[in-house]
Amino acid sequence: MIDPDALNVWCEQQLLGYLWRNQHDALAFRYEPAWIAAGGFALSCSLPLRRDDFSAEDGIAHRFFANLLPEGGVRERLVRDLKISDTDYNLLRAVGGECAGALSVMPVSQLPEQQPQYRVITEQELARLCRRGGGLYALLPVDQRPRLSLAGAQDKCPILVKDHGYFLPMREAPSSHILKFELADYGHVPAYETFTTQLAGAVGLPVVDIELRSIGKSHYTLIPRYDRRWDEQGQVQRLHQEDFCQALGYGHNKKYQGDGGPSFAQCYRLVQDTSSQPAVDLPNLLRWQIFNLLAGNSDGHAKNLSLLHRPDGTIRLAPFYDLVCTRAIERIDTHLAFAVGGERNPGQIKAAHWVALAGQCDLKPRYLNKLINETARALLAQFSPTKEAFETRYGAYPALQRIEQIVNKQCRSLAKVAF
Repeated sequence: MIDPDALNVWCEQQLLGYLWRNQHDALAFRYEPAWIAAGGFALSCSLPLRRDDFSAEDGIAHRFFANLLPEGGVRERLVRDLKISDTDYNLLRAVGGECAGALSVMPVSQLPEQQPQYRVITEQELARLCRRGGGLYALLPVDQRPRLSLAGAQDKCPILVKDHGYFLPMREAPSSHILKFELADYGHVPAYETFTTQLAGAVGLPVVDIELRSIGKSHYTLIPRYDRRWDEQGQVQRLHQEDFCQALGYGHNKKYQGDGGPSFAQCYRLVQDTSSQPAVDLPNLLRWQIFNLLAGNSDGHAKNLSLLHRPDGTIRLAPFYDLVCTRAIERIDTHLAFAVGGERNPGQIKAAHWVALAGQCDLKPRYLNKLINETARALLAQFSPTKEAFETRYGAYPALQRIEQIVNKQCRSLAKVAF
């Protein structure tokens, strides 16, 4: 007997499982037997297909589903705007209809809509969102509020982009893009993220598409979702994904290695064990870590890595996202999210630390050194063309000089620790 207070977990029109809570608001999960019988996919490496419950006591299911929710100040504002008590269960019930990946979390009394509905986002509404840095729910009447949830500490708005217009998904309708806004104290973030992502793409890393846009005096980014695709009927279809905290069984509060989260070597082994093309994904993961050091992105943590479950049944390392030169922003910790051979201070990483990292990943140091040198050379060669292309499209942006100084300094420093 399913608790009437429980939540159903859907994948499009198929019931995947059930989510319920105990008296302490800890979450438990059970797969729907028909989902298993039909050969449905496992939600996560940490939640393999099985008929037994994932109990509230072991915390595995709770950590997976809580990782779908926003964090920090974004979460606090969401709770305040929705006027609900701050529990993971209540938030999933309120906003879990459209999440990262293929899941929709819904009360047992509701069924997924057969025809997704959307409403136009007017220029005035977009301008208000940008000025507020998000806060979608406070701008809409209760009966027009969607059920949208994206993880992370930065306010984001999932939308549908069609025929050059922006549309807000209603209820659990799937989105196609993400809007990310300026932060109150960090106005350059949209430009920095756009440029850093484009720079990573220029040196050969698989990255999300990203575009810098503005309305009035506010900047924002528009990012197509890699976990969505358009079908032949012109409808958006969800693709399943899981971030590395979910896959490794960590809560969102452990996304940083320094807070007890996974190490880079654990992430490397995860890709090694799960990727359908490890010969491609493993070097890209290594180059991502190298790029983060060289390009000043100290926020490359475990929730900024994901596994994408493709329609053909293969699993791949998702395109890289949330790439920002955080070292160009004052008051942000410069220590790397993932240590290099036990060292997180970018200025203190020596050859011995890279050799140690190679050992932790069971790699030959010479191979890792080759990747480092190739990435550094490509970064120096591509910086000016990438900056020129950026400013040709968006106009002069003097603040990019901070990123250029960091990249040049890091590449010169790394040249001294060749091994």
